[in-house]
Amino acid sequence: MKTLKFYFMLVGLALTTLTFNSCLNDDQNYSLDKMWMSIATARPVDGNAFYLTLDDSSTLWPAAPLYIYYQPDKPQRVQINYTVLGDNFQGYDYAVKLNRIDTILTKQPAENLGEGNDAAYGNDPVEIADIWIGDGFLNILFKANFSGNIKHLVNLIPDVTASDTPHRMEFRHNAFGDNSSYRHYGIVAFDLSQTPSYDKDKTLTVRVKTFEGMKEYNLGLNTGIKPELNFDKISLDKME
Repeated sequence: MKTLKFYFMLVGLALTTLTFNSCLNDDQNYSLDKMWMSIATARPVDGNAFYLTLDDSSTLWPAAPLYIYYQPDKPQRVQINYTVLGDNFQGYDYAVKLNRIDTILTKQPAENLGEGNDAAYGNDPVEIADIWIGDGFLNILFKANFSGNIKHLVNLIPDVTASDTPHRMEFRHNAFGDNSSYRHYGIVAFDLSQTPSYDKDKTLTVRVKTFEGMKEYNLGLNTGIKPELNFDKISLDKME
């Protein structure tokens, strides 16, 4: 099952040149010809609906989700293209019309298996394009050598090599022998809410094996709202 899914709203809008912003402003003159694109979290409501939270804690209610057959059963990171219909809607910051929603591979951190980590999770390098914490998720945009024929495995595990620093994690990538010379984007989000050692009020250090060697990234809570990504160039259907 592909991890990247496309859902389109069939509406009578002319898709001309659009300007996307990563967050909302205070402009009250909302118009159907204005669209935004944001990374968000889709959160289920009563089993038959969902709302969205942005990395700046804004909440969005999809008041016009026509023809979008999507219902998450747990918090799911997504990228959305949406139009703002109004604000202060039934307890939500904004009511929106969803034009498109792309799911991001969303996982729980995995168990550290010690000497078995390489066999279970791989130790193949990646290139970090961006890494940030938003809405309680660690989000990693990276590049790896994808042939398109082999599904890669990505995981986040606790780093137990430094017992005096509990807030350390390690990103793992298993290419399963994929020897492609072409580097493509991948993106994954890890839910930190179930990680006992993670304290959202403290920094998190993430160790990554890159093509240049091991690197460490020190991240704080909600380290920035990221701009839109071109999901047509991300190999999400080849990751798990």
